[in-house]
Amino acid sequence: MKYKLFILLLFANVSLFAQSFTISGYISDKKTGETLIGATVSNKANKQIGVSANTYGFYSLKLPKGNYELLFSYIGYQEQTIKVNLTESKKLNVTMNENNVQLGEIVISANRENNRITQTQMGIEKLNVITISKLPVLFGEKDILKTMQLLPGVKAAGEGQSGFTVRGGSIDQNLILLDDAPVYNASHLLGFFSTFNSDAIKDVTLYKGTAPAQFGGRISSVVDLKMNDGNNQGFGANGSIGLISSKLNIEGPIQKGKSSFLISGRRTYADLFLKLSDQFKDNQLYFYDLNTKFNYRFSDKDQLFVSGYFGRDVLGLNNRFAIDWGNSTATIRYNHLFNDRLFLNTSLIYSNYDYNINLTNNANPFSILSRVRDWNIKQELQYFSNNKNEWRFGYNVIYHSVIPGKITDAVSTENLYDLRNGLESALYASNERQINEKIKISFGLRLSDFAVLGGSNYYVLDNNHNITDTINQSNPVKNYINLEPRFSVNYIFDNSNSLKAAYSRNTQNLHLINNSVTTSPTDKWVMNTNIIKPEIGDQISLGYFRNFKDNTYEMSIETYYKWMQNQIDYRDAADERNRVIETQLLYGKGRAYGIEFLLKKNKGKLTGWIGYTLSRTEKEIEGINNNDWYPSRQDRTHDISIVLMYDISKRLNVSAVWVYQTGNAVTFPSGKYEVAGQTIWLYTERNAYRMPDYHRLDLGLTYKFKEKKHFNSELAFGLYNAYGRENAYLISFDQSESDPNKTVAKQTSLFRWVPSISWNFKF
Repeated sequence: MKYKLFILLLFANVSLFAQSFTISGYISDKKTGETLIGATVSNKANKQIGVSANTYGFYSLKLPKGNYELLFSYIGYQEQTIKVNLTESKKLNVTMNENNVQLGEIVISANRENNRITQTQMGIEKLNVITISKLPVLFGEKDILKTMQLLPGVKAAGEGQSGFTVRGGSIDQNLILLDDAPVYNASHLLGFFSTFNSDAIKDVTLYKGTAPAQFGGRISSVVDLKMNDGNNQGFGANGSIGLISSKLNIEGPIQKGKSSFLISGRRTYADLFLKLSDQFKDNQLYFYDLNTKFNYRFSDKDQLFVSGYFGRDVLGLNNRFAIDWGNSTATIRYNHLFNDRLFLNTSLIYSNYDYNINLTNNANPFSILSRVRDWNIKQELQYFSNNKNEWRFGYNVIYHSVIPGKITDAVSTENLYDLRNGLESALYASNERQINEKIKISFGLRLSDFAVLGGSNYYVLDNNHNITDTINQSNPVKNYINLEPRFSVNYIFDNSNSLKAAYSRNTQNLHLINNSVTTSPTDKWVMNTNIIKPEIGDQISLGYFRNFKDNTYEMSIETYYKWMQNQIDYRDAADERNRVIETQLLYGKGRAYGIEFLLKKNKGKLTGWIGYTLSRTEKEIEGINNNDWYPSRQDRTHDISIVLMYDISKRLNVSAVWVYQTGNAVTFPSGKYEVAGQTIWLYTERNAYRMPDYHRLDLGLTYKFKEKKHFNSELAFGLYNAYGRENAYLISFDQSESDPNKTVAKQTSLFRWVPSISWNFKF
């Protein structure tokens, strides 16, 4: 009996000694109340014991019973130490002050300094909005997507374009999310501006490698943008006035400390200058966009967010021809905290992209409408098992409705292309855990299903692409089910060195059909059909990461190989206006491989990075190029970016960007012949030629006026293409006027020496 009592007391003491508790809460900005995504909390005595806040600023740290000094840190903010006597699980919400030291504003990454070493994912980049504001860009408009193009593995779609390609993928293979809502055309003014007003954006994350399992639907990359929540502590406004556009951002509390709002608007006014000319006074050329967000915290466990984006471009020619296009998105998100380790996020999401063409310069005026519309529900549980083990479970269901083209005149309405509806759904689970001090792993599985819904015409084709039968039924026509595994591992040598490897599979069910590397508002979005299958992309990657001199410098080398199934391209001599688009397409496989180098300086008066990409991307499609491999349109062998920012003083900053790119692969005529007096161009190999190499230098200067108590402002000057390089935007071919037997190539260039000036203010 004595022995049994002794053993019982011994186990009781061991249990009491080993007892652990959880401390959790939200980390936010003290001045504005904005949650700090990725802020870290750790045990000051042993910084290896720590966690990062999630997308909503929530953290959960599990520790044994005892006294601790907890260290809260976030780049650009003052570190904060809080003493805690942990005898039970506790809630601890922490507010942090911005660091007034100038150097804190220049850090490119928004996470802790050695996050690239310690995080499991590779091929991931986070952009700091303050850094974006320092770089010179076309027309002086701060542009998130154009800054992203300066990173290794990311390439601009064309001169001045906000469109981009990632690791050999096409433009439509990038999933762009604004508060979880997909944006199908992320550009204004035919691609020269992006849709994202940087004043309204809080966090930008690019996944160009293995994205977490909660993301799906594209096979190249994910760009995840989060809007500011709005200041819940006090009212404020900021904005800018530039040569061709102005913007204003207003935010403040609805109920201080509990709810807030954000309204951010932008508009160009090039159309106002057109009115000064009699020749162009009836023309229109402008865009506008509006970001809004409202949130309300019911309690420490419940919070509601409502956000929206509305943007439109308008182009009109003398009341004879007009085209307008734009995006609308809306997100209703509800967060619920079941306990200190289980977090629920439920979102209802709406997305709409459409364009309208109106032609009134004839006896029978008509209009053309094209539209992609999504209704989306997404629900996710995030479970913090312990400091080294985090789970995510969720599902996502999207109803897609696509109108490729509908023509309406005074008499009737007719569909130019067949309407399509589809239901895309997915279940996913992922886990990130630390095996030991050296090894971290992340793995996930996504089960996706795409149902091609009935109710419209689908077709059966023979080997010559002729229609042999038509299918029209109410039941789903086809189901595509795919397993999408992903896995990554990080071997941490020490706090400054790590080696990572990853594999992922993704599928894509919506496809952009175009015939050039750049985008146009009138490009066609099509869904899977009984003929068009989901694109499938598999990628393996390996990377070495190293930090130097107390994380002042970062260096990384990443290599990847990606193979793709069910790649789509137009067949030779395709008729892009054919009502049945499937008859004009061919399908095959693709591959992309390359190596990326990045050297980045994060601290000091001089900051910036040097990036270089050596890559190749190709397709092999039966019926094209004699069935041999040929370069994809977005293929570029070399891509170099040098980005430098220098603080001359606390009030004066200069910046410079130099880029060099191998020309895109293009299809030029190999010869010509004459038939009945008409010149017919002869095309042989697909994408066998190259545009001329591209390079330019951009310069910027920012001067901050002396700060006042409630107001500060700055002047930003920029010079795009400082040495006036005439880069080729388009090359066309004509007969020589002096000798009809000769062919003359004519180059069209867009921009030389484009200056800009803007006044930015905040109060």
